[in-house]
Amino acid sequence: MPAPLVDTHCHLNFHRYDKDRDAVLKRAQDAGVERIIIPAIDLPSCAEALQLAEAHPGLFAAVGIHPNSSRSFDTSSIDKLRELAAHPKVVAIGEIGLDYHWDKSPKAVQATALEKQLELAAELALPVIIHNREASADVIDRLADWAATAPASMQGRLGVLHSFSASADIAARATELGFYLGFSGPLTFKKANELREIARETPLERLLVETDAPFLSPAPYRGKRNEPAWVCHINAALAKLRGMPPDQMARQTTDNAEMLFALSQSGKAC
Repeated sequence: MPAPLVDTHCHLNFHRYDKDRDAVLKRAQDAGVERIIIPAIDLPSCAEALQLAEAHPGLFAAVGIHPNSSRSFDTSSIDKLRELAAHPKVVAIGEIGLDYHWDKSPKAVQATALEKQLELAAELALPVIIHNREASADVIDRLADWAATAPASMQGRLGVLHSFSASADIAARATELGFYLGFSGPLTFKKANELREIARETPLERLLVETDAPFLSPAPYRGKRNEPAWVCHINAALAKLRGMPPDQMARQTTDNAEMLFALSQSGKAC
């Protein structure tokens, strides 16, 4: 039996899976993906992620408001997130962060939403799942400030910069602060040499694998809807970069995911 895998970022609640979600989960299980974390992007998707997590022992949820969904963010949003985060299958606050690529929410509003959700994560001692698009300097500076005041129980497991795509300097700062780096489909893309070098240099204990499905399908499936079964291709790419057998890399990234998200040992079948 191959070593089990954890897809640490998969939007399994999205409508693109409505017609065949059970088959997608079966393929993931057949591929050795025993656990999947479903991050929310707004309050309705928090409820959807939790509904799926309740129905399947190997599924877990993160609750949060994505920067591109933050235009209507206010103090009541935090109250609702706090209530949702009390659910036993919530393992993180996310997906939160900054996105300067799309003009869907003013930068000041995004910053407030990030600040308040980081405060909530510290209050609840939950790790964060960070989205960063063309906002690296602001993201890492804010995370550095937050890390300095986070509870002692969170040190070393503050969160993950998901689907990492920033520079080597940002990667080094993030891992030094105690964050993990999540690698997804772009690691397998032909021209992603800089990203592969970052993955090669990242400490083993800071590596996570994810699909970000339905987006960012790995090289064998580019142009198709992504799905959690394909996280094995990310694992294989990492293993090759590090000169390790895929099973050894799978054990490493699974151990890392369990450490960061405090995943239940009992929930192991999608």
